[in-house]
Amino acid sequence: MTPLPSAFSERLSTRFGQRFSAAEAIRAQHAGAGMHLPALPPQAVVMAESTDEIVFAVRTCAEFGVPIIPFGAGTSLECHVGAPRGGLCIDVSGMKRVLRVDEADQDCTVEAGVTRVALNEHLRHTGLFFPVDPGADATLGGMASTRASGTTTLRYGGMRENVLGLTVVTPDGAIVRTARRARKSAAGYDLTHLFVGAEGTLGVIADVTLRLFPVPEATSAAVCSFSGADGAVNSVIQAVQMGLPLARAEFLDDAAMRAVNATFQTTYAVADTLFVEFHGAADDVSKQAEQFGALAASNGGGSFQWAIEAEARSQLWRARHHAGLAAAASRPGARPWSTDVCVPISRLAECVTQTKAELARTPFPAVVLGHIGDGNFHCVLLINAEDKSEVEAAARFNDALVARALAMDGTCTGEHGIGLGKRESLRAELGDAVGLMVKIKHALDPTGIMNPEKILA
Repeated sequence: MTPLPSAFSERLSTRFGQRFSAAEAIRAQHAGAGMHLPALPPQAVVMAESTDEIVFAVRTCAEFGVPIIPFGAGTSLECHVGAPRGGLCIDVSGMKRVLRVDEADQDCTVEAGVTRVALNEHLRHTGLFFPVDPGADATLGGMASTRASGTTTLRYGGMRENVLGLTVVTPDGAIVRTARRARKSAAGYDLTHLFVGAEGTLGVIADVTLRLFPVPEATSAAVCSFSGADGAVNSVIQAVQMGLPLARAEFLDDAAMRAVNATFQTTYAVADTLFVEFHGAADDVSKQAEQFGALAASNGGGSFQWAIEAEARSQLWRARHHAGLAAAASRPGARPWSTDVCVPISRLAECVTQTKAELARTPFPAVVLGHIGDGNFHCVLLINAEDKSEVEAAARFNDALVARALAMDGTCTGEHGIGLGKRESLRAELGDAVGLMVKIKHALDPTGIMNPEKILA
């Protein structure tokens, strides 16, 4: 790897002072290791605090031909922020200003480093909230860049549906505003959604304009166990098909529930389990919950444990959000590898059942978690990274799972993105369309300095 030019480092050091660093500890914090993927630290890190500072850093990189790796909170799982060619990491986590909230229009504009939790704390007095919840307290710029979604996608959509516009610094250092605030427009190319999900390969997101929603009048959440995965999955499929407005519908298999109980000292049944939530008017939420309970019972579900109070709901969703960590704790020293396929919901029960049967034959423990209302589920494989046979078996399992999802007209990634880890899977999924992506990438970034090797090999 070619060392950074001294003139490059001097220029950034002069502009940023101590916010520019090539210290090993700082570089290691920005290395982007994702599950089974290696840590790939940049050669230097700059902490940007404004759009103008992003522009300065990008233009300096363009002049010297130095790769650029945008960085938010570093919570992505496919080595999106690793630096395979070295270069400069532009960390925007210091850009924490909420620039505008419009209660009448139910939207806001935030700098890229604002996290979803910080935004919702800022919105508490407005009666509005931002619903996209990937679990981790990610930055909103990073969530836009990876097209994040999560537990509430079923009701509110993910970042794809809720980003109204972006300010982006392109690879030549230009500032582009992709859209105005009108809720619909037929004006030109949809540049907003070109950058949403581009994983930092086309530019650095500086700020994000987001759709907001009224805080629901009433919320109820519940846990229900089943004798098998089919009953749980089919209950959600039938609810979606009949139009029941579920806000969340999460699946945890028996192994995941065992890990949750052990970690959080809970007493849930060790069985395939649904976590569900309804939002709306009090009477509507009660009626919807009753209808769903009847559906679940017809599919072999047991009694529901309802959590109405906010504290009880928080405890319930804490268990769900941290189920992966709980699973990892069940095998000390294991390295978790979380898969991420998504299929049409009509094929979901079939896909989950076949996948669990295959997991039973693997040489390592695993749990299954799923945002099953939108067909997305994860297998968290608990791998001994020092055991070559386990690593190879995990790779074979992941390849087979992706192939199964694609055969069902699904996708290799419902929410984690491509990064470094799923580039070959992307080609298997989209074929010649990847060639068009390459042309777009080259048109906007002809020297290939923006987050190199991500998405496109």
